[in-house]
Amino acid sequence: MPVSSRHSKSLAASAPSILIRLPLKTACGLSGSPITLAIADANLMAARLLTNQFKRHSGFAVVSCATDKTSLLASLRKTKATIAIINADLQDGLLSGLAAVREVHEADPELRSILVFDRPEPNLVVEGLRAGARGFFSRCSFDFATLRKCVRRVCEGQLWIGNTELEYVFHALIQARPLRVLNADGLSLLGRREEEVMRLVAEGLGNREIATLMGLSEHTVKNYLFHIFDKLGISNRVELVLYATSNPKKGTLGSWPQERKSRADAVERSE
Repeated sequence: MPVSSRHSKSLAASAPSILIRLPLKTACGLSGSPITLAIADANLMAARLLTNQFKRHSGFAVVSCATDKTSLLASLRKTKATIAIINADLQDGLLSGLAAVREVHEADPELRSILVFDRPEPNLVVEGLRAGARGFFSRCSFDFATLRKCVRRVCEGQLWIGNTELEYVFHALIQARPLRVLNADGLSLLGRREEEVMRLVAEGLGNREIATLMGLSEHTVKNYLFHIFDKLGISNRVELVLYATSNPKKGTLGSWPQERKSRADAVERSE
């Protein structure tokens, strides 16, 4: 996706973030209405401080403040937020915020998430994009004015991502190889359909999208995932994705341009 030429000169000078225009069905914060926010952070005090900072600006309204994934998802079912600011680690544990981003996106694709982290890490950024995050914000050099700008740009339909994070994404694309998990004897641990489910999960698809592409029910997809978890000794889809990306010789993503285009076309035809 091309970077808007309007920002190219300023980006070359300061390079804080790359803004990429995304095709979105709706826009938030229309007609002068405030941008509604859901905030999730493992540290309740930090979440409240951030909430208070946003409350000082009339263009924002915080409708939810949570410290764990369950509370966040429950609050989003009751209140309407347009942007979710989610820390990568919640009280549920390490990377539970990343799992929350995925579940929020699956539950409401129109709700745009911003993933917050202490320092950018390659796997975290790549999996954040696959999970559906539309903004990436580091606490290394926290600046509230920049965070407000990030929220507005994501609300307008742009992807907010720094140069360092973008390099991680490019590297992941370059290093992509066909996904295949083998045992010590070189034999596949997974069946053909299980490998396909694992490949689609690693590409960031949710259970509903996988079911549509494979002509299965969501229940069957969940059963496949259960067997995959059992065979690989993992407990959730975040671990599955991280396993795939951290074992490039055993498998990461397949032929991206051709496979992703054909799958996107299949999903579009099914809708």
